[in-house]
This record gives sequence, C-alpha cells and structure tokens, in this order.
Amino acid sequence: MDDFYKGKKIFVTGHTGFKGSWLSFMLISFGARLSGYALSPGTNPSLFKILGLDTQMKNYYLDIRNYTQLSKAIKNEKPEILFHLAAQPIVRESFDSPVYTFETNVIGTANILECIRQSSTIKSAVIVTTDKVYEIKHEFPYNESDELGGHDPYSASKACAELVVKSYLRSFKNLPSVATARSGNVIGGGDWAEDRLVPDILRHLFEEKDLLIRNPEAIRPWQHVLEPTKGYLQLAKELYFNNNLGGAWNFGPEPDSFVDVKSLIEMSFRILNINKEIQVQRDSVKHETKILRIDNSKAKEKLNWSPKLRLTESLDWTFQWYKCFYNNQNVLELTEKQIKEYIKNDRS
Repeated sequence: MDDFYKGKKIFVTGHTGFKGSWLSFMLISFGARLSGYALSPGTNPSLFKILGLDTQMKNYYLDIRNYTQLSKAIKNEKPEILFHLAAQPIVRESFDSPVYTFETNVIGTANILECIRQSSTIKSAVIVTTDKVYEIKHEFPYNESDELGGHDPYSASKACAELVVKSYLRSFKNLPSVATARSGNVIGGGDWAEDRLVPDILRHLFEEKDLLIRNPEAIRPWQHVLEPTKGYLQLAKELYFNNNLGGAWNFGPEPDSFVDVKSLIEMSFRILNINKEIQVQRDSVKHETKILRIDNSKAKEKLNWSPKLRLTESLDWTFQWYKCFYNNQNVLELTEKQIKEYIKNDRS
C-alpha cells in the first residue's frame, strides 16, 4: 500500500473532518503528495489541527457546492487519485438544515463527478457515502444491490449521491474508474462531532456533560475508523488498474459488531472502568432507523479486504486515544502507533 501511494498526487475533499483527517494522515505517512478541499474544521478541538495537517499538505478552505472554485483547485493540483468525503454528515442536523444537507451531499457530489469527467489526470476516485443509503425493509444485512432509500434528509441525500454516481458511470463511457464506498458507524480517536455516541460518552466522562441516550435499542454496525479507511485506500488502488470495479462497495464490520446502543455504552463503561446510570431521553420527532446491518462479503471476495479489529479492540483503541489527549500526552505519536499496528496486523 505505501509503495503504491508513495509520490502519488492525491486530492481529498472533506479532509478537515474526522474520517478525512485519518485518511489524509495515512496517505501522508505513505509518502503521498496531498492536497485537500473542505471547509475549515467544524469542531474545537480538531483532529485535523492536532495531527498538524494544516501544515503538512496543500489546503483549500472552500465550499464543495462552488463548482468554479472546486474545478480550479483540481485543475491546479492535477491529482491522479481523488477521495470525496466532503459532506454534511450528521443525521439529526439534516432535520434542522435539510436544504443545506441536500445541496452539500448531492450537488457537491455532482460537482466532484463533473470535475473528474473534465480531468485529464485523475485515474481513480472513491466517493464516500454511508451505510444509511438503503431503504429499510428487513433486519438482515444489506448488500450493494439492495434498494436505495432514506427516511431522513441525510440518508436520502446520500442515496441521491449514489444515484448521481450511477448516472455518471452509465452516461459517460470515458469516465475514469469511480466507485462509491459505504461504511458502518465509525469510532476512533479525534471525533468531537455533535450527536455521535462515542464523542458523547467522552464529553460525559471528561467534560462532565450529561449523557442522554435517545434510542438505546437501536442496532448499528460499529467499526474503528481505520477499517473503512483501509478499504477506501485499497479500493482506489484497485480502481487505478481496473476500470471494471466501479459501482458500490460496503466496508462494514463482522456480525459480532452489530450491537445496540445500550450494549455499546455498557462495553465502553467496562473498558473505562466507570459505573454510571444510562439516562434515556427519547425523541419521537427526529426519526432514526432502529436496526441497520451491512454485508461486507463483496469487499472480502473481490478486494481481499476484511475487518481486523473486534469491537472491544476498536473501543479500547478509541479510549486509549482520548485518554492520551485529555491527559496532555503525545497523541500524535499514539496515532502513528495505532496506524502502524493496524497495518502490521493487516493481511489483505
């Protein structure tokens, strides 16, 4: 992986966010020549700044909805590979800002695809969507051929993004290799976004904020951020050499990581060695899917990708990171160590 990416010119949108920061940091560690396009970091603290990415790569702090600025940046950088992660990523926020969510997630994706179509240098691109693009009809894991849908604006906007990609792949035969990637609910060090479970647990523990759980029975496919990130990197590499791998890909955890919110909190409390009551405050206004599982068999069979960390390990790595941060220890060194250990144990 590092041999392939060394020296490659890579363009990442959404690089100032949680997943984008992990992806960018890995690419830089592989020796890639990186440029990024995104709004300024949306949280404080910010993983992007903690990892020093603001000084280690070329940064465009601009809006993905602006095609003119985006096109100019891509033409300037002349990347060989593109990762598109820029998005409005929060389900509950999409109820408050539905138009912004659709503009960012749908029009932003269309802008990226048009830039890819007009580019003479891009050879492969991975468009990151979500596991929430599926029309919820059953409780067993969803695979890439299942119907797209989405109850809330966020899920629907990401399903629309999938359709935009599908349309471009069908309509423009000279398009470089393009695929979409759908991951599970990611956890890991450096996420401070609102309305995400693990950051809420950490704010409860270290900042003494209330931990209010809306849907304790909701089942999700939990995974460490390194798992899908490795999948994105592997997919982009394979697309670089094989144009027949376009389309949708699930990068989800194994079935034993499909657990409900209450169980995840209890596991977290055991790892953190704390004993606190879980407060439930249900919200009947902003709909959230009760059960969501995704099938990773396609990536296993065709990419030789598979998840490496059990859920307890993912949580342990996550809390190690936050303890390091809140105790003012060397979090950059720990981030590098976790990546190296993950890659060392990888056999794909």
